[in-house]
Amino acid sequence: MSRMIGTVSRGVRAPIIRNGDDIVEIVTSSVLEAQKDAGFEFHDRDIVAMTEAVVARAQGNYATVDDIAADVKAKLGGGTVGVIFPILSRNRFSICLRGIAKGAKKIVLMLSYPSDEVGNHLISLDAVDEKGIDPYKDVLDLKTYRELFGYEKHRFTGVDYVEYYEELVRGCGADCEIIFANNAKAILPYTKNVICCDIHTRARTKRILKAAGGEVILGLDEIMNAPVNGSGYNADYGLLGSNKATEDQVKLFPRDCQPVVDAIQKKLYEATGKTIEVMVYGDGAFKDPVGKIWELADPVVAPAYTKGLEGTPNELKLKYLADNDFADLSGDALKEAIKERISEKDENLYGKMASEGTTPRQLTDLIGSLCDLTSGSGDKGTPIVFIQGYFDNYTTE
Repeated sequence: MSRMIGTVSRGVRAPIIRNGDDIVEIVTSSVLEAQKDAGFEFHDRDIVAMTEAVVARAQGNYATVDDIAADVKAKLGGGTVGVIFPILSRNRFSICLRGIAKGAKKIVLMLSYPSDEVGNHLISLDAVDEKGIDPYKDVLDLKTYRELFGYEKHRFTGVDYVEYYEELVRGCGADCEIIFANNAKAILPYTKNVICCDIHTRARTKRILKAAGGEVILGLDEIMNAPVNGSGYNADYGLLGSNKATEDQVKLFPRDCQPVVDAIQKKLYEATGKTIEVMVYGDGAFKDPVGKIWELADPVVAPAYTKGLEGTPNELKLKYLADNDFADLSGDALKEAIKERISEKDENLYGKMASEGTTPRQLTDLIGSLCDLTSGSGDKGTPIVFIQGYFDNYTTE
């Protein structure tokens, strides 16, 4: 009888990981212990993934509010700084904003509306329509915004982020002015020195501002991209991908992850004789249909992965085959016909009708999303995910 189980994703418990811990040894031993506990067998192309958080914690990749402030002051002069397009998040941005504010005399905070880049809403799009506002053109000051929309609170957190961010800035001793706009150039009448806080559109935003006369235009990826007073750093992403660690400290996105995944793959091969793929994952890439939030607040889903996880799926759509090529078959005849077609499929199905409707995304983005949903972000205690059967298909016995 054919095997009835396809892809299986297991959360693997691990010790609480601290600065200086051997992440390679911990991940390897945790997976091997999980195998003894659950009784599964290892196979080539199984996948082991670990959250970016535990890698960064083992690295001690942290920065304080004062570290951020020193970097901002050195790079932007300590005067008036424009802070544009931040996401609305206590976890992701509050400590970063405090550090930026401590490194400046005044912050001009420009928020996109009706929502931030990843879908957190200040106000509803319906409310914008009702008030006759054009979010592509209209620039609102705080007084106008309040008159139009009042004091809206985030659907899930109950926070009025406009008020919250203003209080954070003023609490750090900086003056604060807030405007609302979606055109990056709207910040330039206020200041020519700007930190672009958007994540996935940052290159475009910086290009637009520089072309329009901006003087010092940086992204969050250029703050804390080198050590400050012995702090952690991330040369590629700076503050992007950081999370609140304490009230005065952020955990940065992990750096130098490729040696970590390669070493884990090597140790697992030595222990099992199987080539197991390994990756580090952050936020998954999916959208909440209720809150409209796109999960991906990290700069990438997977900062490092072994070579076997490169590329995109190369799959045939079973529904297409059943409804078209083999519409006259059923039962075992249909099953065998589909199996034969799969076994004969091209190595690259790009543009082929039989692959229409399969997910044309990077494997690491798909697998990272599966991992993020498996491990969760709360108290599950499973920062390691072990996946089997991901590369199986209908022919796999």
